[in-house]
Amino acid sequence: MSRLCLCVNQVALLRNFHRMKEPDPVAVAITAEVAGIDGIVANLKEDRSDLTLRDIEILKQTVNSHLNIAIPLHDEMVKEVVQVLPDMVTLLPGTLDGKEQGSLHVVENLEYIEDVVTALRANNVVTSVLVDPDTQQIRAAAKAGVDYVQLNTRKMNQIDDLGTMVDFVENLRAIAMGANKLGLGVSAGIGLDYQNLREVVDISFIEEFNVGRAIIARSVLVGVEKAVHQFKRLTI
Repeated sequence: MSRLCLCVNQVALLRNFHRMKEPDPVAVAITAEVAGIDGIVANLKEDRSDLTLRDIEILKQTVNSHLNIAIPLHDEMVKEVVQVLPDMVTLLPGTLDGKEQGSLHVVENLEYIEDVVTALRANNVVTSVLVDPDTQQIRAAAKAGVDYVQLNTRKMNQIDDLGTMVDFVENLRAIAMGANKLGLGVSAGIGLDYQNLREVVDISFIEEFNVGRAIIARSVLVGVEKAVHQFKRLTI
């Protein structure tokens, strides 16, 4: 059974919308762990538009499972996350005009990523990179010395015909297998929900699924514990 990790950024966005103290992403993380979630993901952005560094520090003190901090590939962000020392750091591309820039281009940033991985490994932090399911990116990630690759599944939300979905899933399966052969751990995330997870859950090489919006949205209707239970049943 693959691990299931919850990204709590959407909770922080709701909290910050009215500049209130609730909902509290830390409280949601605790509740999710009680419900059996295998890890917590927190994306610390440069503009602090949702989670703050204080949130991250409290999560570090509170999370008992596995804490994965995702950060843009910038020196200052790396310095900040080293102070927290989470279990894992996932490297993301930077942002432009406040917009997410998709997957990290490891080939173009190879030497920089190698330096960052060396710094994180010196502090016993496991490293991952968010990449498109592309052979060149996977090979570059292995060369950079990262421990994991997170395959970006956002395109699954844009596919509206069965043939295209089958092609995407089979490519994802092949890429995950290739990453595994190179000694990389494999996770998948972004855009996964209660429907499309069924398409990829049987890919044995994917060890972990990272999900945020879908679980948080479902929790509005049924509560965090039940939303987590319902998603975890899909990973069995």
